[in-house]
This record gives sequence, C-alpha cells and structure tokens, in this order.
Amino acid sequence: MIHEHPLAYVLGLEGIALMRSFTGEHDRAFVERRFAEIRRLLDDEALADAGVDAVRVDTVEGYRIWSATYDGPNSAFDLDEPYIKELIGPLPVGDALDAACGTGRIAGLLAERGHRVIGVDSSPDMLAHARTRVPGAEFREGDLTGLPVADDAVDLVVCSLALAHVTDLVPVLAEFARVLRPGGSLVIADIHPEGVARGIVPPVR
Repeated sequence: MIHEHPLAYVLGLEGIALMRSFTGEHDRAFVERRFAEIRRLLDDEALADAGVDAVRVDTVEGYRIWSATYDGPNSAFDLDEPYIKELIGPLPVGDALDAACGTGRIAGLLAERGHRVIGVDSSPDMLAHARTRVPGAEFREGDLTGLPVADDAVDLVVCSLALAHVTDLVPVLAEFARVLRPGGSLVIADIHPEGVARGIVPPVR
C-alpha cells in the first residue's frame, strides 16, 4: 500500500524551487514567495485530508481501468503528436509497427499516411479500442521485450509514451532492432527523465 498526497507533491516541487534558489538561480523575493506559499498550503484545511491510499497494480490491470478514458482529454498527446507527425511525415510508406500502441492513436496516424500497420500492446482492453479506431490495422497482444513480429518485418517502429514503464531498455531496443529492416527508422517519444523523477509518470495504481 502506498500513500499519495497532493500536498506532498506540491511541497516537493516547492523544495526543488528552493534548492535551485539556494544554488543562486533566484532572488530574495522569490524565496519569500515560496515560503508564503508553503505556509498557505499547510494552513489550507481542504488539503489536510486529501491523501489517498493506493495499491500498485501491473500495467495490464492499470490500463484495463484506464482504457475507457485514456483518449481524452490527455494533455500528453498535445506534446508528442506534432513531433511524431513531423518525423514520420517524410518517411516512405511501408510496413510500420506501433509498439505499445494503446488505443491506436499512433497507429491511426500511420494508417492515414498509407502505412500497413501492426500494433502491439500488452493490454487487451486497450487493443479493443485500437481495433475499433483503426479497423484496417492488425493488432496483436504482446510485450515490448518479446514482440510478436517477425525479424526484419517493418520499415518503421514508433513507440510513444511507453518506455517510462520499462525498467530495462536493453531488451526492448534489441527487439526494435530485430523487427526493423536494414535502413529502417525508429521514432521514440517519451517523458524526459527529469519529468519522470518529478512523478509526471505515476506508478500504475
């Protein structure tokens, strides 16, 4: 059982700001505003009992719960989609893999550009949404460390917002290399490690 309290998160961010100030990034007024804000937050009775106990679950169970509402609104999509579109736009049409495809968001972009798309995800519930969203693509249940895709099968692999859940990148990247044809392209979009350290990618719970 873990305990998550929004006040703990916000005070942690305040602490990061104060540490940066201590190393010379900000003036006295900035520090005093942080102190005042911390006092206000600690005195806010509405936040006193805002914490919740949560149980960690694996990604399959977590995304089963999240699958019905995953597609929106999800602000992360606004961050990565413009760059993914820019990167895949000039690439020749071919066979493409949407690795950890979720509800088929990227598979849809690939299909719109004429690619023959395979989507792989470990969540049956997310795959059900993907099959409805992109009926012309082929979706398979599988894991990033053992993709159900043949060697040298695709010209392009796209993996978005998934690697933050991976504890060891080596086998995953080896799988991407295995399924890509010589000269193929790999596009990865994910959360910056500093963001992960700040809890932007929460444990699945």
